[in-house]
Amino acid sequence: MPVHNKEITDKLNEVADLLDLKGENEFRVRAYRNAVRTISGLSKSVAEMEDNDENISSLPDIGDSMVEKIEEIVETGNLKQLEKLKKEIPSSLVEIMKLEQMGPERTKILYEELDIDSISDLKKAVEDGKVEELKGFGKKTADNIKREIKEYSQKGGSKRIKRSEAEEEIQPLIKYLEDKMDDVTIAGSFRRKKETVGDIDILATSDDVENAMKAFTEFDEVDRVLAHGEKKSSVKLRTGLQVDLRIVGKNEFGAALLYFTGSKEHSVALRKTGQEKDLKVNEYGVFSGKKKLAAKTEEKMYKALGLHYIEPELREDKGEFEASRNNNLPKLIELNDIKGDLQTHSKASDGKYTIKEMVEAARDLGYEYYAVTDHSKKVSMANGLDEKRLAEQIEQIDELNGKMKKIKILKSVEVDILEDGSLDLPDDILKELDIVICSIHYNMNLSKKKQTRRILKAMENPNFNILAHPTGRRINERSPYDLDMEEIMKEAKDKGCFLEINANPDRLDLDDDNARLAKEIGLKLSISTDAHSVDNLNFMKYGIAQARRGWLGKEDVLNTRAWKDLKKLLKR
Repeated sequence: MPVHNKEITDKLNEVADLLDLKGENEFRVRAYRNAVRTISGLSKSVAEMEDNDENISSLPDIGDSMVEKIEEIVETGNLKQLEKLKKEIPSSLVEIMKLEQMGPERTKILYEELDIDSISDLKKAVEDGKVEELKGFGKKTADNIKREIKEYSQKGGSKRIKRSEAEEEIQPLIKYLEDKMDDVTIAGSFRRKKETVGDIDILATSDDVENAMKAFTEFDEVDRVLAHGEKKSSVKLRTGLQVDLRIVGKNEFGAALLYFTGSKEHSVALRKTGQEKDLKVNEYGVFSGKKKLAAKTEEKMYKALGLHYIEPELREDKGEFEASRNNNLPKLIELNDIKGDLQTHSKASDGKYTIKEMVEAARDLGYEYYAVTDHSKKVSMANGLDEKRLAEQIEQIDELNGKMKKIKILKSVEVDILEDGSLDLPDDILKELDIVICSIHYNMNLSKKKQTRRILKAMENPNFNILAHPTGRRINERSPYDLDMEEIMKEAKDKGCFLEINANPDRLDLDDDNARLAKEIGLKLSISTDAHSVDNLNFMKYGIAQARRGWLGKEDVLNTRAWKDLKKLLKR
């Protein structure tokens, strides 16, 4: 059975975490983190590369030693080094590290300061008020840990996974099922493009239901069959992901797809809409008494209820019914509306490819422009640029622009916002750029008032254009820092600044609710990949999904415009 990229990165990440806990050399730990970042950004499977005799060591940050470890995982599904580390370090510490608020550094502090090596120990320490007294924690963090422990316990130690990870895990199964049955479609939160998913719901049709179900349960990546029925079966894949398959009739497919796509709140409101018209709505159709009015397609289902079609991303009962009745639903942004990427990195800082290689890949995607936004000097671990190196990069880009055809390279930088709200590079160099991306990488635990004031102060700089990954969150890893987002958005609009939807599937920052808040305020957003490799440029689809969940149309997004029009918007 082929090993998925996520299985490789999970093991390498765990090695890095355990080495971190042991206090190993930071460069050794970083080697694993860099390998994880490279593999996570690949658009193809490492196992596939192995089968095709492709040289894995040609990938950025994958040296000979790392190749051996990756090959061991691909060939055996295991890594001896990881098993050895697990014997040296209490396995219960790994469970603590799975909590979003934690990670190796905080877990190590708890272990060394309070002798905490289990979830139950941590729960007691939080309740006793010991955790909030530790440096780097505080009451808010302690409260968040308490909440997470409760959620973790309720789920039996499992948690929702990133949509991008679920996508990788489910693709081989979908491809397999499409050869065995018809109309194979993923429903549920995955179809609504939520940033995380708990399990996968699949609908399909078939003329031979018995054999279709048999084929599903016999898929070679199925670890355990949880239920095997006539029309519904459930399995756990080797990766731990639960998948449910329902075989439905072709004439009821639309009704079933609408019902199982959800959300629960949307379905409840849909039934209520039917009741107001003396109609019954369920997974088999819309009925007036015993007469079936619609069932074959979702469009017909909505029409029978007097509604315009509602896109899956909007089905959260957050105003979509009123908008549908009034024919006021937004025309949502599409991937092909994007004209360029406004946050990317090259080898000059912590990217994996040269500017020329990244630009050529962007041109192949049909982009009209492309911003090179390497880190500024504050981010020393990412080899950030000082004023001199940025000036040299500006000259390099001018030279490349004279040679490259069909795409304009924008001179830019991702400049750090320092704790006092000043920017990490002087105005003299920033004013030479086409666009200035500003972000926070340090001092994330400031109070809401101080963190908000820090960003508002930074926006006073006339060179400030876009606030990148505005809340700093990393899904399932790090909570957002405390901000008054509405105040920041209103000030940004007044000052001619903008905010970003970071399309990296680990971030997706802004979230959908904040994206919609920006739309309501009238603040335009950019959608950028934060690409560190050529493959990362394909992250744009995740940013588009996030924007669609936030009700954004083409007109709400900066980089749907041609450069000449974008340039006018950026002018402070």
